[in-house]
Amino acid sequence: MYRRAVDSTGIKVAGEGEWRTRKHRGPKRRVWRKIHFGGDERTFEIRAVDVTGGHIGPSRPPSCGSACRAVDAPVLPDLLGQILVDQQIGSVTADGASDTRKCHDAIADRGAHAVIPPRKNAMPWKTVTAGAVARNDALRASKYLGRALWRRWSGYHRRSRVETKMQYVKLLGQRLMARDSHRQVAELRVRIAVLNGCTALGIPATETVG
Repeated sequence: MYRRAVDSTGIKVAGEGEWRTRKHRGPKRRVWRKIHFGGDERTFEIRAVDVTGGHIGPSRPPSCGSACRAVDAPVLPDLLGQILVDQQIGSVTADGASDTRKCHDAIADRGAHAVIPPRKNAMPWKTVTAGAVARNDALRASKYLGRALWRRWSGYHRRSRVETKMQYVKLLGQRLMARDSHRQVAELRVRIAVLNGCTALGIPATETVG
């Protein structure tokens, strides 16, 4: 049984905007893509990836966490769809931006447990789906325990592992060189394959002796 953690970040796309600025001192145009990852908390591998443009989520460049993580919600079901159906998912951890019916229903459809902090002004949902029931349970638990204690009790801190992977991906390059969206996805998948290979080499193999 696998545990998934979801997060997103922004990465720059190489283009002619900066060249024009240096050459002609024109307006500086920056193009960003938002990268969404689904990582395995057990093996530390990135198992799902998606790339969206600036039209999804906040319009400002996603250089900070609050700007980029707000786009997890519409992409999370697609990330789960990249995981094979025969692979059982135990839990899916995401931030409060994914506290939506679509995300909770997608997680429940995979038979997984959602570890998503309810929004501060969250209200109970009508329990018409399994995802709504699980979300209302989390809402009651967070109100009873308090948000800080609920995060420790639910294991929400495990999401920091996929956030660390985000930094590793950027160490392989701060920008994408491909112009076409399909090639940008392919470029990222190559990076992730390299990173997953290094991760597998760095995990020690333990055996019980005696």
